[in-house]
Amino acid sequence: MKLQRLAPAFAAVGLLAATAASVPAAATGTADPKPHFSEKVTNPQSVRALAVSEACQIWIGVPTAAGTMQEIDATAGKPPAGFSWDPFNYVSTRANATWYLAQNATGTQLYFYGLLLQGANLYRHTTYLPDEGNPVPTFKKVGPGWSTFKAIATSNYSVAQPRHAYLYGLNTNGSLYRYQMVGTGFRSLGPLPGFRGFKAMTVISETATYDTLLMTTTAGALYSVRIPVAAGAKPVLKLIRSTGWAAYESLVVEGCGTRGGSLVAGVDHNTQSGYLYAMSKANGAATAITSYGKIPGVFNGVNHVSLTTHYDQLVGE
Repeated sequence: MKLQRLAPAFAAVGLLAATAASVPAAATGTADPKPHFSEKVTNPQSVRALAVSEACQIWIGVPTAAGTMQEIDATAGKPPAGFSWDPFNYVSTRANATWYLAQNATGTQLYFYGLLLQGANLYRHTTYLPDEGNPVPTFKKVGPGWSTFKAIATSNYSVAQPRHAYLYGLNTNGSLYRYQMVGTGFRSLGPLPGFRGFKAMTVISETATYDTLLMTTTAGALYSVRIPVAAGAKPVLKLIRSTGWAAYESLVVEGCGTRGGSLVAGVDHNTQSGYLYAMSKANGAATAITSYGKIPGVFNGVNHVSLTTHYDQLVGE
């Protein structure tokens, strides 16, 4: 790997315990003896250290309905470069949120953690990265009642106080729901109406006072949605583009540069194709967007998610 962004040191992660329960459903397939993405994160002192002289890069997770997980790395350029790591056995899902890379308190175990939907249930996964062999995913059921949610996204503001972590769920009833993560549980903060016709979403900013989502509509519009942390505060929607984004069922974002820019991957599920964009700090219609073109690789996920770290904060708005 050329561009690497992992912090040189890790601390214990409070959101997840070091242990997890058994999988909710068995993934099938044979063991993959070829290289997989965990091989590049075995040394936390060097992985993802920011290299200013090199191009920006985004790690895109591809969880499939068949129960596998794969990573595709995309590097900014015209055309963009792409590298597909070999898949490994995971579990069948229908929606997923960001994967966060972390390390246990003793520095002996690297793992990713995140949230997923399987049927009507919400699960938490912890995917361990052994020194040798394939990643080892484990799962713990959080709770039922998620059958009407079509997309989920998470924020993780962990660099300063007051810290916060939220789960956002886009419901078929036209509302966006927010849940505060408290330890291993969740507290509902209620619905935010006005999101009928929206389909894809991901977090683009995490600050002490607000989160910002990047969202598309079925008609092809692209919006930033700032959601204040303060209870009862209403979201602020800003139209970035009115057309051109209808094909994308998934959005994946990673920070790029020192001015709050972002790399954005839009994925068309119908053609299993991903397209890479560079975006300036979001500012409504004044937001600058550069299209890099099609990313090499097959994007056959049920949705597509960012693979980042627990300590990488997004500042795209």
